[in-house]
Amino acid sequence: MCGFVGFTGAIENRKEILNKMMDRIIHRGPDMAGEYIDDDVALGFRRLSIQDLSEAGKQPMTSPDGRVTIVYNGEIYNFPQIREELEAKGHSFVSHCDTEVLLHGYLEYGTDVVYKLRGMFAFVIWDSGKRQAFGARDFFGIKPFYYTTGSEGEFIFGSEIKSFLDHPHFIKEVNPDALRPYLTFQYSSQEETFFKGVYKLPPAHFFVWKDGKMDVTRFWDVDFSRVEKPFDEYVKELDGVINESVNAHRISDVKVASFLSGGIDSSYITASLMPDKTFSVGFDFDRFNETNYAKELSDILGIENVRKLITADECFDKFPTIQYHMDEPQSNPSSVPLYFLAELATQHVTVVLSGEGADEIYAGYEEYDITPNEKKYRRIPRPIRKAVAGVVKHLPYFKGHDFLIRGGERPEDYFVGEAHVFSEKEANDIVNKEYRGAPTVKEICRKVYDKVADKDELTKKQYLDLNLWLPGDILLKADKMSMAHSLELRVPFLDRVVMKHAQGIPHEYKINGKNTKYVLREASRHTLPDEWADRIKVGFPVPIRYWLREDKYYNIVKEYFTSDYAGVFFDRNKLMKMLDAHKSGKQRNQRKIWTVFTFLTWYKRFFIDEKAD
Repeated sequence: MCGFVGFTGAIENRKEILNKMMDRIIHRGPDMAGEYIDDDVALGFRRLSIQDLSEAGKQPMTSPDGRVTIVYNGEIYNFPQIREELEAKGHSFVSHCDTEVLLHGYLEYGTDVVYKLRGMFAFVIWDSGKRQAFGARDFFGIKPFYYTTGSEGEFIFGSEIKSFLDHPHFIKEVNPDALRPYLTFQYSSQEETFFKGVYKLPPAHFFVWKDGKMDVTRFWDVDFSRVEKPFDEYVKELDGVINESVNAHRISDVKVASFLSGGIDSSYITASLMPDKTFSVGFDFDRFNETNYAKELSDILGIENVRKLITADECFDKFPTIQYHMDEPQSNPSSVPLYFLAELATQHVTVVLSGEGADEIYAGYEEYDITPNEKKYRRIPRPIRKAVAGVVKHLPYFKGHDFLIRGGERPEDYFVGEAHVFSEKEANDIVNKEYRGAPTVKEICRKVYDKVADKDELTKKQYLDLNLWLPGDILLKADKMSMAHSLELRVPFLDRVVMKHAQGIPHEYKINGKNTKYVLREASRHTLPDEWADRIKVGFPVPIRYWLREDKYYNIVKEYFTSDYAGVFFDRNKLMKMLDAHKSGKQRNQRKIWTVFTFLTWYKRFFIDEKAD
C-alpha cells in the first residue's frame, strides 16, 4: 500500500516539484521514497512496506532493458500464479513482490495484463519506447486514481488530488457542477471532481495516454445473471469462497488484523481471519456505542479487542483534517469514526481487513427490499400506480409519500442510491444561481441505469450502488481515512472471485421475508454464533443530531454558515434557518446541516487555509 505522483513535460526544477508532490502524500508511504525522471516524465513514489521489505521491492521500478517504468499502489493477490506463468515464458525476477510481476506482465501481455489481475490496484506504467503512459484502476474502485492537464498541456496524475497543488501549472478552481449533485448524494458523484478539470479514473477502467490524448477503456463489469442451484449449495459454496478470499487477502510480510463492529460483515471476516487483534470504536454518548458487541465476539473467538470511545470535541477538532485527507467533500458521518479507528489500529499493525462491500453484493440494505405492503399495493394495475406517483411527487411531504412513489415508478425514477440528503428542489433553493446548472441527479444515475435497462428492480439498485455509492462514498472514505494514518485496509468481499460467485445468486436467496443478505447470514453460521448471523444492520451511527443542539457545536457550524465564503455558494439566511430549526427541535436537519458544513470545511481548508499556508 503506497501512493504515487507523476507528470509529463520538460518543466524546470522537475526534481524539486516532484519531491514537493511526494511530500504531500507522505502519509500514504512513510517508509521509503523513490523517483524516476527522464526527458518526458517524472514519477514519484511513497512506500508503505507490506511485502518484500527489502530494497528489491522499491519503486519506481524499471524493467531490465530500461524501457518501461512503473509506479503502483495496491496488492495483486494472485501475483504468485502470474509470476509462475511469466517464468515459464522466460521472465526472471529479482524480488518477491507483486510490483515486479505487474511490470513483467505488461512486457509480456501489454495492456491485456489487466485481465489477469486479482486484487486492488491503481498504477501507471511509462513506456519510454512508445512515449506513452498506460494505467488502470481496480474492479471496484478500492484504490484511487486522479488525473488532470496542466496549463502547459502536461499530464498530471496521482493517488491524491492534493499532490497536484504543488505543481506550478495546476490551476486550482472549484468545479461549479459538483456542488448541487453532492447535496443530494453526499459525495462527489461524477468523473470530474470538485476541483475543476481534475478527473477520477472510473473503477474497472484502464487508459493509454499518448501525444496529449487520453483513451479510456472499461475492462470488467458486473453481470447479475442468476444461476439456478439449491439454496444449501449456495450457502456451502459461499462460505468456501469467503474463506478463500480472506486467505488470499492475508498475504503479507507483516501482521494482519481486522476492524470489528457489531455487524455480520466485519464479524464474518474476523472469524475467518482469526487475527491476534481486532479494533473497534464507539462514541462517548448514550446509545452510540456498540463496542461491547465487538468485545463479546472477540472474547468468544479468543482474540484481543482494542477499542476507544470518541468524544464530540475530538470529532470537531479533527474534522478539517479529515476533509483534507478526503480530497473532496464527503459528508457520510461514518468517515469520522473511521478516521479514529484507523488511528487506533495503526498504533499496533500496518494491515487490517474490513467488511466493506457485502451490503452491495449480497443486498444488505433495507432500501433494496419490497415490503409486504408494497407487494400488496403493486397488485393495483401499474398505470394507476404510476399516475398516483406522478401526482404525489409534486405534493409536500406526508406520511406515505415515498411509499406511493416507489410503488408506482421504476427504480430509475426514485432510487439514487443509499444516500439521499437534499432533494433537487431543496438543493436549488439554498445554492446560488451560478451553481444550479449542474447535471441533474437523474442524468447522473441514468448513465448507470441504461446499462441494466432490461434487468429487474433489485439488480438495478445493486448495480447503481456498485457504480456510484460504493466507489464514491464507501471505498473513498475507507482508503483515505486508513491511509491518513499509513494503514493498509483490505476488503475481502470486494474480490473478483467473490463477485463472480455472488452475481449468480437468485434474488430470493439474498432478500426474502426472513432477512436481508440472507444467504450470507446462513453461510456465516459455519463460523459465527447465531446471534451475530441474525443481527439487524445498524450501520455506524454518529450522534450529530444531538451534537448540533448543543451550543458549543451549534456555534462552530454557525461560524461556517455565516462566513463570507459561505455566501459565495449559498443563501446564508436559509442555512441559518435550517440550523436554527434543528437546534430548537422543530426539525431534524442533521444530515442536511452536516452535508453543507462538510463542503464549507473542505472549501476553507483547500481554498482559504491553503492560501494562507
